[in-house]
Amino acid sequence: MEAMLYIHVPFCRSRCIYCDFYSTTHGAAHRAAYVEALCREMEQRAEEIGHTPLRSVYFGGGTPSQLSPAELERILNVVSRCYSLTSATELTLEANPDDVTPQTAAAWAAMGFGRVSLGVQTFSDPLLRLLRRRHDSRQACAAVETLHRCGISNLSVDLIYGLPQQSLPLFRADLRQALSLPVTHLSAYCLMVSSGTPLARAVAEGRLRPADEDLVLAHYKALVEATRSQGFEHYEVSNFSRPGYASRHNTGYWDGTLYLGFGPGAHSYAPPRSASEADGAGWGTRRANDADLTAYLRADGCPSFSEETLTKEAAFNETVFTALRTRAGLPLAPLTARFGRPWVDSLLREAEPHLRDGRLSLRAGCLALTAEAVMVSDTVMADLMRAE
Repeated sequence: MEAMLYIHVPFCRSRCIYCDFYSTTHGAAHRAAYVEALCREMEQRAEEIGHTPLRSVYFGGGTPSQLSPAELERILNVVSRCYSLTSATELTLEANPDDVTPQTAAAWAAMGFGRVSLGVQTFSDPLLRLLRRRHDSRQACAAVETLHRCGISNLSVDLIYGLPQQSLPLFRADLRQALSLPVTHLSAYCLMVSSGTPLARAVAEGRLRPADEDLVLAHYKALVEATRSQGFEHYEVSNFSRPGYASRHNTGYWDGTLYLGFGPGAHSYAPPRSASEADGAGWGTRRANDADLTAYLRADGCPSFSEETLTKEAAFNETVFTALRTRAGLPLAPLTARFGRPWVDSLLREAEPHLRDGRLSLRAGCLALTAEAVMVSDTVMADLMRAE
């Protein structure tokens, strides 16, 4: 058994127009207080997983690279003292290109970050300005090279497609630039217009228009073709890696690994420990810390949170949804062992039209999306969900 830690760093120097993750633009004093509160939370919750070896520790945000090297080291010292790091534990830091300098990169490498996920989003300077990103294309390329020179060889770049004003040639240029750099991983996400964001207001007022469905599909096809041509494995709908460099942390989310989330707005998940526990006390629990930095700082390491006990239906739906997003697909034997033959038979009945029409395949006991169905994956998976 393994576990994972997710550390939510809720600080950004400025907010991008599309982002709906919890973050603030508070300064150094709030960051220092946050680090102390975070360390107290990690210390007080260590008993939740005991000495379970850690598969991964992931610093997400927000912008974790806004923390100073000394603050990051303080956090990692608590992790190493209270949890079971191993030589195989994957340590990931999300970073913005403009926070990367030879000094910060060297410090991150020295404290053990073997993986950095760089939020580039696009290499088009006009689009970066539209998104209110703080870096330009030159800084993004330089950041990757700097990290690589400092010994962080497991490098991931994030891109967004379907942006307003993003033509197919522009996105192909993004792909060429990203894949020309010494990166081992690429995450590419279709733009989501989330309510309450500046982007949502601009779209509602007609000032911006995201790419239409046909262009989004062309972007995705270009993404799949470009990564395949460079030897990247398409291991999940939005994720591509060189062989051996799939994200251990993200893979843990998809295969149901236990994880603890620390910081305001962070989520945790605990699967049932046994079949008898699932039958009696639910099918796993999810916890969400309140997304409120001020309250978090006052809580002395015991933040307010909400908790949900999953039903069998919710656990089944999550298992199906996450597995079908991966290249490996959904293995039916463990699904049957966990949920029972009648549930799997019902799933296969619902899958039959999609199997017949080539949107799903069933090989070697695994149900999987076909390449042609990726862009309609949500529709396919919705048909397979069980009603609560």
